[in-house]
Amino acid sequence: MGRASNILWLGLKELRSLASDPVLVAFILYAFTLAIISQARGVKSEVNNASLAFIDEDQSQLSKELIAAFYPPRFQHPQIIATGEAAAALDRGRYMFIVAIPPRFEFDLRRGRPAEVQVDVDATAMMQASIGAGYIKNILIDRVNLFIHRTDAKQKLPLRVVIRKAFNPNGDASWFGAIVALVNQITTLTVVLTGAALIREREHGTIEHLLTLPLTPFEIAMSKVWANGLVILTAVAASMYVVVRTLLDVPIAGSLPLFFLGVVLYLFFATALGLYLGTISRSMAQFALLIILVIIVLQLLSGGSTPVESQPLWMQRLTLLLPSRHFVAFSQAIIFRGAGIETVWIQFLAVAAIGLVFFAFSIGQFRKSIAVTK
Repeated sequence: MGRASNILWLGLKELRSLASDPVLVAFILYAFTLAIISQARGVKSEVNNASLAFIDEDQSQLSKELIAAFYPPRFQHPQIIATGEAAAALDRGRYMFIVAIPPRFEFDLRRGRPAEVQVDVDATAMMQASIGAGYIKNILIDRVNLFIHRTDAKQKLPLRVVIRKAFNPNGDASWFGAIVALVNQITTLTVVLTGAALIREREHGTIEHLLTLPLTPFEIAMSKVWANGLVILTAVAASMYVVVRTLLDVPIAGSLPLFFLGVVLYLFFATALGLYLGTISRSMAQFALLIILVIIVLQLLSGGSTPVESQPLWMQRLTLLLPSRHFVAFSQAIIFRGAGIETVWIQFLAVAAIGLVFFAFSIGQFRKSIAVTK
């Protein structure tokens, strides 16, 4: 009972210390509101409002229909430029795509002769350039077929391919972006709060005061774990209900209590990581540098930003040791696919096991640090 009471009161001290820091409170509010909204709505991989120009050397009815086939929101209204302006326009970044329609284009098509349309692409924005080039190709082919045959009926083929998008029928990137942003903020803020609290006590001399009391390193560490974990869990719940579901209108297919249970398991690892980084850091500046190195690796290899399958095979196996990969996997399964505990229990078990091992290691390092301080 005495140990539990010590952990409780030390944790309440952590909460009061956090509440007295308006900058840190404002940072938490921003991270779970505006940061998620901006990443969900501002960062998109699909083509949106792409700049487009046409070189129309044919000046035919067909070329005018092709130009009229492109309009917002995928593309800006096309601009007409001269042949000699293409290279300079691409060099200056004025247009992402330039479509050149050659002379006698409609004349050749009507007589069954082969005709070509040249599409110059500024591939500095590689993903959007690749997707946009595919859009342009499909639009041009459809409009030419419609003009020549005067019907949009497709020729019957022996094979019919039917594509159905599961879990995100409209391909809305904001759904995926919102959840990835929330997961990333959980990792970042948990590590930052826990490690910063430990370093702040060391810099202010509070840790020496704690060492004069009948407290164990385990009690000091656990107080930081539950206090900072509670702050993050509360922020995640508020962000999920207010920002993700209400403002961004992201549908939640699975059980939110199950998702929050997974968050609690992951917070156990993230707070232990923050405790470890705060233990080995000698200043807040050193801690900030370590945060950059560790958090970027965790986020890039988790499968949230890029699929795990796109990584080398040896790295895919290595990421199985990262709780962030399992956290992203079961978060997406629960939220998007409506998975239950019978589907994600393996990821839950992996996060709990890795978190427990790392927590024991962090406590050992923290105990050694306390012994040196004494």
